[in-house]
Amino acid sequence: MSAVCQVTGKRPGYGNRVSHSQRRTARRWEPNIQRRRYYLASEDRWIRLRVSTTGIKIIDKRGVESVVAELRAKGVHL
Repeated sequence: MSAVCQVTGKRPGYGNRVSHSQRRTARRWEPNIQRRRYYLASEDRWIRLRVSTTGIKIIDKRGVESVVAELRAKGVHL
């Protein structure tokens, strides 16, 4: 499964690892993706989301109901 946050859209970053001798090799920075369960009271069910730690903070701040409503408006199937 790809390392993409469902809330923020955060993806891996790409760049170079640079050694002491300045030799460059490709690397990638993975976002901190967590698999979390949230309860939707309006639908009386649990949903599972792949979210970054920033996405978790957004859900804590705005509430899971509003975030899920935004995702559904974008066409994400939950």
